[in-house]
Amino acid sequence: MKHLIVFTFTMATLAIHAQVPTDSLSSAHSDSIAYNTELDEVVVKAQKQLIKNDIDRIGYDVEADEESKTQTVMEMLKKVPLVTVDSEENIKVKGSANFRIYRNGHPDPSLTKNAKEILKAMPASTVKRIEVITDPGAREDAEGVNAILNIVMTDSRTMDGLTGSMTATYNTLQHPNANAFITTQIGKTILSIDYGYGGMSKRETENSITAQRKFIQTGNCSTTEGIGTNKGNVHFADINASYDIDSLNLLSASFSGYFYKLNVEGTRHHSITDATGNTLGSYDNRYWMPGYSHHSWNGRADYEHRTHLEGEKLTLSYMLALTRQNTTQEDEYTNIEGMTLGYDGSLFDTNENFTENTFQADWIRPINRHNKIETGAKYIFRDNRSRSIQTFYANDSPTLSGDDISPQQSDSENLLRFNHDTQIAALYSDYHINYGKLSARAGLRYEHSLMRAKYPDGKGEGFKRHLNDWVPQASVKLQIDDAQSLKLNYTTSISRPGIAYLNPKTVVAPETVDRGNPELVSSRQQSMQLIYMLIKPRLTLQLLPSYLWGNGGIGYVQYAVGNIAYHTYANIERKRKFGVESYVQWKPFDKTTIIGNYYIRKEQLSNHDLGIEQSLWAANFYSMITQTLPLKISMSVGCYGQIGHEVEDVYSYSRPWFRYYASLQRSFLKDDRLTVRLSTNMPFNKYSHYSTRTTQGDYTGFNDYTNRGQMFQASVTFRFGRLKASVKKTDTTIDNNDVVGGITRGK
Repeated sequence: MKHLIVFTFTMATLAIHAQVPTDSLSSAHSDSIAYNTELDEVVVKAQKQLIKNDIDRIGYDVEADEESKTQTVMEMLKKVPLVTVDSEENIKVKGSANFRIYRNGHPDPSLTKNAKEILKAMPASTVKRIEVITDPGAREDAEGVNAILNIVMTDSRTMDGLTGSMTATYNTLQHPNANAFITTQIGKTILSIDYGYGGMSKRETENSITAQRKFIQTGNCSTTEGIGTNKGNVHFADINASYDIDSLNLLSASFSGYFYKLNVEGTRHHSITDATGNTLGSYDNRYWMPGYSHHSWNGRADYEHRTHLEGEKLTLSYMLALTRQNTTQEDEYTNIEGMTLGYDGSLFDTNENFTENTFQADWIRPINRHNKIETGAKYIFRDNRSRSIQTFYANDSPTLSGDDISPQQSDSENLLRFNHDTQIAALYSDYHINYGKLSARAGLRYEHSLMRAKYPDGKGEGFKRHLNDWVPQASVKLQIDDAQSLKLNYTTSISRPGIAYLNPKTVVAPETVDRGNPELVSSRQQSMQLIYMLIKPRLTLQLLPSYLWGNGGIGYVQYAVGNIAYHTYANIERKRKFGVESYVQWKPFDKTTIIGNYYIRKEQLSNHDLGIEQSLWAANFYSMITQTLPLKISMSVGCYGQIGHEVEDVYSYSRPWFRYYASLQRSFLKDDRLTVRLSTNMPFNKYSHYSTRTTQGDYTGFNDYTNRGQMFQASVTFRFGRLKASVKKTDTTIDNNDVVGGITRGK
């Protein structure tokens, strides 16, 4: 007898029922026999895949990860393919710290500039998925990065009521985190608001350093030992709104911001010895930065017009991004023995302002069902301004080094104003093709840049430069079968210096002199990568070999005059890097999941002007096992770290490190609306350590850092309302990804 097979799908369960069709029932009744039967239910269990691989991106399904209910986004990033998080919670994408962060497909400058602090406070329960955009295309490709990290917030497709969530976290290091997220609808407008707070205590931010420099020319050795804290408060907010004008026209807007204020303070003891170990002199340094503050805000508006041709749309966008940072640091020098510094203290104050206006137009036009073209134009006006002054509490003694540093200057002589602006005009076009199992895209971008610098006080000579760049890119993907795919990418990127790298103000300390370089220019970098992806019901595997090269990169420069270390920047780096990244998700049993994220590379960084080079290998790893226990308790145990030596710059490298954690999690109430998580980081190690070694240049030495490691934490998340609202987004918008050294100057 024939039976009608009805398939009913749920998230991870396929139920098969067999029922008798109507004509069979009629035949049965004609024989006066009542027939009604149902086959036994057959359940086929399958694992919901957390990884999705498209031609231009790799996505991690955060929403499907049970741990996302109470973890932060920073913790979830450790599971995302092509993303690594180091011991200091610095993020790298595709092995590089030069990447940009989007929120819902739109660039978020405040999030990009302050990723570490915000993502440590942002609950993962508000995130739907995290995407690594491996091939941004000609539209974004010249904007300075090889990858984009796109954080897609929770959404749905229809609107029915109000939804939201609240998360609270507290740990034994006296660190509170709180976040509130809400989405609602007012007429044709859908609105979402997200606010978060993170508090950093003295206990949590305790740190110590032991550093040493051995100067090649003099044979003397400088040693520093110190402790410090940076207690403070972090706030961030995000507002998104969309308005449906009609079925073909959409307006969307967003405003996001980030603010923190820290009280940095600490003490250090400095000493200097000769080649035989005899002490030449020493002093103590107390430093404090009261009210160190940083603001980053950005607003964006997009208008999208769709035509009656399916897939065709025109998008007009505008974005304003602002960053304001004030740094005031006071140093006091006491217990000076065997040396004279030339001053008893100093006060350094700087204001650095960044303002960016961006206008952009994008047009997408399908030619047929196999071919599509994207084209557009973009204009950026980027204005950097700095005001810096360093005042010394002077006496009549000479300086330690005997060089030409003169601390006894008037305030007017020490004050330096520096303005630097960049204007960028770009045209770009991308061509897409899709035939069955083969898809490809190729694009070309032209950029003209005008860079200008001036000194309003007349203390330097201004300059102006015109730069022209052609930037090609291409990618091709082969879907071998339903489970396997192979993709090849080629990208080119441009990096431009920000105000922290450009600011020429000289900052003097007894043993160091730091200065930016206003003559820095943009640099280019190219890369190729091959991505193999295997997705099976219980196994997901990704392998990604890649090669990156570039010349004239913006690099760190250090040299010595006597016993003084000088630091600046220059276009001097030649970079070559070969690496293999891999990701595995394996479910050997129904209640057990194993995740691994690994990256091994060999990097060569050289400065031909100085004739020095670093060529080292290193590997980062993240491994985690999740086990479902009785009573719906989920247990996770994981570890991550670095093997080998990673190149920091042409002079230095970082040494291996290791971290580990464990957690228990359970959800309560209807629809698991309440989730509680207990976790610990490094429960058997009170402190964590990180160190670097300097092996070449005018001096050698080391830096050993110690931070709080051991931590126990409790997190609670409560969801309310009905999650059926989403703020609509235009499919294209503005992204500016080319700036390095934007506000904070660093090594």
